[in-house]
Formats: sequence, structure tokens, C-alpha cells
Amino acid sequence: MKIINNIKDLKEEIKNLKGTIGLVPTMGALHDGHKSLIDKAAKENDNVVVSIFVNPIQFGANEDLDKYPRTPENDYKLCENAGVKIVFAPTPDVMYSQDKNNLTLICPPYSVVDKLCGKSRPGHFDGVCSVVAKLFNLSKATRAYFGQKDYQQLFIIQKMVKDLNFDIEIVPCPIVRENDNLALSSRNRYLKDSERKIALNISKSLFEAKKLFESGTATKRAIIDNSLKLMEELDVEYIEFVDVNTFEFQDEIDENTLMLIAARTPETNTRLIDNIKL
Repeated sequence: MKIINNIKDLKEEIKNLKGTIGLVPTMGALHDGHKSLIDKAAKENDNVVVSIFVNPIQFGANEDLDKYPRTPENDYKLCENAGVKIVFAPTPDVMYSQDKNNLTLICPPYSVVDKLCGKSRPGHFDGVCSVVAKLFNLSKATRAYFGQKDYQQLFIIQKMVKDLNFDIEIVPCPIVRENDNLALSSRNRYLKDSERKIALNISKSLFEAKKLFESGTATKRAIIDNSLKLMEELDVEYIEFVDVNTFEFQDEIDENTLMLIAARTPETNTRLIDNIKL
């Protein structure tokens, strides 16, 4: 496995690869969720490239850029054990010019951005799409792998690829959960022990919502009320229902409905997201 920190060397190594390339874009602090993406990429491609880059332009002014967990040595070990060919781990100065306020950005349409995570994190998806487009261009990947926990991100990247005619296949991958059903996230490291039990009510709300929907008797309002009751110790940012194919809000839920939750924990103010297809 080669660890590369600059664009020139990455381009040279990519030229030397034979066969298909699977790209797994990450911000590091790798966990079993990331490993599931890497394993799938390894099964479906001749080569796997993992990027590890905490992307500053997708963080807002008061977000956790500075404290975002960084565990490079553990990340490299996980990648090497999983059969990764190249780890691309650049610094912000390698990825962007010195003038961070004068960059060319890819800005997805407001119809998919001005809601959910995009509404509460202005400019976030501009930063996501811009860095992902750069990684697609640099890696020459055949396929790229994204987890479904960040479903809005996945939908926006799929739309970007379609709208801008990128020659790459986007592969959605299922949410990976810990034994207690908490969706795996690098930010779970922030949680205090006292918050962990509270955080579990996010996934519990989603699983109960699915059961209520499958019973055929619960209304959308009843599902929301049940979720709010379960998450009363959390600061709930949103509980929303969208069509899984169009990402449009739904007044009535059906078999194409995706339920999404974002909430913050009471002590560390850790923002957690999760979702389920009803």
C-alpha cells in the first residue's frame, strides 16, 4: 500500500494501476462502516483508493473542524489490512489554493440543498460536491462508494454525477450499526457514556416508525409524536419524510418513504443523523 500526500505523485500512481478502480472518499477516523465500503470496493474492483481528508470547505464557522477526530496511523493500518492499494491523504493546502474564499465550487440546486442537513449547514454541500468532484477527477475511479447514513449527501452526489456527466458509477452501501444499533459515525467518539443511551433513541425511533408503518394503522403524525417522545432528552433538529427516489418531502407516507432524523446530544452537543426506509 502506498500513502500519497500530493497530487503529482497520486496522478503518477493512478496511471500505473491496471484494471478498475474503486474509490472510497473519507474524512478519516475510520471505523467498521468505512471498512464495509472498502471491502465492497475490493470485491468489485481490481484496485481500491481511499482518500483521507478532513475537508475544511464543508464545515461552517461554528462547526467541529478543529476537533474532528484524526487517527491517521489507525486509518492506515485498517486500509492496509483491507487490501487498499493507495491512500491519498493530502493537506488543505494541497487540495486548495491559499485563498480559500476564491475557489471554483460546485453548487447543487436549492431544491435538494435547502432542506434537512443543507438547511442547517449552509454551504456544506457546496464543499462536499467540490471535493468529491476533485477526487473523482484525480482518482480516475470506475466506481465510488458512499454510505446511506448520509442519504442527502448520497442523493446529491448521484445527482451531480448524472447532471455533469461524470463517467463513474456511484455505489450506495447500507448503514452499518454498532451492536446496540447506533449508526456508526466518526463523531460517536464525542459521546459521553451518559449520552450514549440517550443517542440510541434515534435508531429506536426509526425502527419503531417502521413497525408502526407496517402495521397499517399509524399516521405520519402518530409516528412523529412517538419519535419525539422517545427522543425527548435530545435536541431534535428535524424528523422528515422524503421520497427515496426524488428526495421531495411527502405529506403521505408510502413504501417509497425515507424517514430521516438529525438530533444533538445534551452534554457534548454532538450532531447525529440516521434514517430508515419505511
